[in-house]
Order: sequence, then C-alpha cells, then structure tokens
Amino acid sequence: MKVDEFSKAVSNHAVVIAVIRETAHAVHAHVNQMYDKQHPYGFHLDMVADGVSRFGYAVCLQEEDIIPLFFGAYFHDSIEDARLTYNDVMHIAKQWMSDEQALMAAEMVYALTNEKGRTRAERANDKYYQGIRDTPYAPFLKLADRLANFSYSNTHSNDSNYHMRQVYRAELPHFLEAIRSGHSDIRFSLPEEMVKELEGSY
Repeated sequence: MKVDEFSKAVSNHAVVIAVIRETAHAVHAHVNQMYDKQHPYGFHLDMVADGVSRFGYAVCLQEEDIIPLFFGAYFHDSIEDARLTYNDVMHIAKQWMSDEQALMAAEMVYALTNEKGRTRAERANDKYYQGIRDTPYAPFLKLADRLANFSYSNTHSNDSNYHMRQVYRAELPHFLEAIRSGHSDIRFSLPEEMVKELEGSY
C-alpha cells in the first residue's frame, strides 16, 4: 500500500485498534509483567505497534489485514508471557474480526511464541524461525519486535540493557537471515527502510 493509503486505512480503524491496545495492556498487567523491571509491559507493546504504524505500508496487502496486523503487534507475547492459549487468542480476536482475520491474527501470535527451551538458543531454534518465515506478516512483526527491543536497550543504561545490546549486535546477521522468507508475497517481506534503521542503530 502507499503510505497515505495505509495511514488513511489505519485512521479508519483507529477506534478498534485502540480497544485492542487497551485489552492487550490489561492482559499483561493481569500477570504483573513488566518491561525492564520499571515499565508496564504495554510500554513495549506500544513500541512494536509504533513500528507497524511507521512501516506497515510496505508489507500490508489490503485494508482487511490492518486490524489483524495491529492485533499481532499488541498480542505477540501473550501466549509466551501472559498465560493465554492459542484458543484464548482466537476468542479475543473474534471480538473485532471475521473468522478469517482472527485466524491470521492468531497465527501471527503463535508464530512469534518461543519454543520451549532452557536457553535463548533453544527457545529461538530453527523450528521457531521456520514458523515465522511461513506465516504472513510474522517476519515483519518479529523485525518490529527486535527494533523496539534494540532501540530501547540502546537508549537506556543499566547492566541488563548493556548486555542485550551486545547480544543483539552479535545476533544481527543470523537474525535477519533467519526471518527473511523466500516467499514473493509482500506479506512475508522485510521493509528495507526498517532493516536499515535496525542496522544503523548498531
């Protein structure tokens, strides 16, 4: 979509997107999840959704995908961190979407949910990245998630953020290769402008 078309379409659905945002914030607040031990987790969700707002035009195929795309941004950690099941996510999504849209949204969330594992490498293994590459919009959302996390770690100084900056730098080449899909469908693409912003942040 063109930038102005995407912006207009997002405005058309602003009320629903706002309700989805508040619902996702509440889901994470219910389990007392924090971001960097000082922010409500909604702080991070808003950063990921901001990436969708800024770069979504480059991957969005049609207006019908906008609500699922924002839902994916706001709920991407809900199975992994907020104790929701896949069926919970589907049930919540159907409040605002058709069955087809809800399925698309839930599949994004599921794709971004880490595997079971004792280490970072085990949780983000080959199966995990394959699921991302095979799911419409999941590569884009994962890139938005990483950009949000790295941007935060790069602008806030404590031992944890310093450590994660080093981790993200070391992972960057493998990370981009792992989420880059071979699909020609635009919904699987990574906006070059977004990739350059991430690379430039390092």
